[in-house]
Amino acid sequence: MTKPPAATRALAILRLLARAPGPLPAGALARELGLPRSTVYHLLEAMTEQGFVTHLPEEQRYGLGVAAFEIGSAYTRQEPLQRLSRLVLSRLVDAVGHTAHLGVLHGREVLYLIEERAPGRPPLVTDVGVRLPSERTASGRAMLAALPAAQVRALFPTREAFGPDGPQSLPELRRVLAGVRGAGFAEEVDEVTAGFSSVAVAVLDHTGHPAAAVAVTFSSDTMTDDARSRLVASIRAAASALERRLHGGRA
Repeated sequence: MTKPPAATRALAILRLLARAPGPLPAGALARELGLPRSTVYHLLEAMTEQGFVTHLPEEQRYGLGVAAFEIGSAYTRQEPLQRLSRLVLSRLVDAVGHTAHLGVLHGREVLYLIEERAPGRPPLVTDVGVRLPSERTASGRAMLAALPAAQVRALFPTREAFGPDGPQSLPELRRVLAGVRGAGFAEEVDEVTAGFSSVAVAVLDHTGHPAAAVAVTFSSDTMTDDARSRLVASIRAAASALERRLHGGRA
């Protein structure tokens, strides 16, 4: 089997360090990634020299360096996700005639990055910059359903982690997310705003992690079953289109 390039292995180390709650020892990195310790030490040395990794000698652990922070900050400044999403959402709104929005997970909340309002439609609570409890929204449920069970449990460790509306316990949330995975989309009816419903589909990055969710909001009493089915198909198509753009054109 062909050995992956050094750059691929270095990026895997960075990704693992980014997901970890704190710095990790080299041995743990080697075990998790299935790499020889000598290879991991060699890569860590090079990445430390370039500032992407910081060595903590007293703890014998490695964490992300300043260079990794600079790249993360640059990503925020350049807003690539928003730039890639605007055309997709605009076309979705033209196709369905309802307001669409893009949200990302931020802890236990959904942070809304884009709202493309359909002509003549009223303003919604899901405006740009608004945060809402993820377990209560269609966008949040779509993304939570794509996360590993352990990560969902870490986000909702106790009943106090849940808001006053929506699921009230981890078992209840798990049942909701199982329904989302079975249907292939998430929805909420009158849970965020009375009289309005939303349908959402997660957008996955190349690792299968939910990078965002595409959602459409509409009046609860104006959607027939056939129209709802067509709406879900349009949202799925938009999410797939955005995934292809995120993956550099690859499906």
